[in-house]
Amino acid sequence: MAEIYRAKPFDVPEFERYFAVKRILPNLAEDDDFIDMFVDEAKLVIRLNHPNIAQMYELSRLAGSPYIVMEYIPGKDLLAIQRHVRERRRVMAIGQAVHIISKVARALAHAHELRDEDGELLHLVHRDVSPQNVLVSYTGGVKLIDFGIAKVARRTQQETRAGVLKGKFSYMSPEQVKGDP
Repeated sequence: MAEIYRAKPFDVPEFERYFAVKRILPNLAEDDDFIDMFVDEAKLVIRLNHPNIAQMYELSRLAGSPYIVMEYIPGKDLLAIQRHVRERRRVMAIGQAVHIISKVARALAHAHELRDEDGELLHLVHRDVSPQNVLVSYTGGVKLIDFGIAKVARRTQQETRAGVLKGKFSYMSPEQVKGDP
């Protein structure tokens, strides 16, 4: 639904910091519903300031199509790490697994405790926590990414149509599959 590029500012050649730029796929760039979902993601993520959530820096438009500039994390997603371990007929060390899980749990707790401008809890739910959305940096840092289908509990039920499941089925909680809050 979106594509991500590694980028760096071209007007400052000696600037070595990279960014991730996320943009809507061209075939969806005219879909107003998808554009709204993309912009909603940006509005949520810009408020999530936590060491285990990839930081967002900017939402802008180029040729009428929105894009998001985010923190670039040099490393691998958890799915790639799991495959690497499996190919070598090994298992991930317990300490590593606990480290990753604890950092993701902290990120989710922070997101769930996010408050609006009036101090009201938003009860944000990620809805797509999966190995592809957990990045592990080469230095061991852990970042949760892709809040594109996140849900704010107090939004109207219209926001997610009845019978529509969002996320990867094999990683959904039983409550999410049943449509419970």
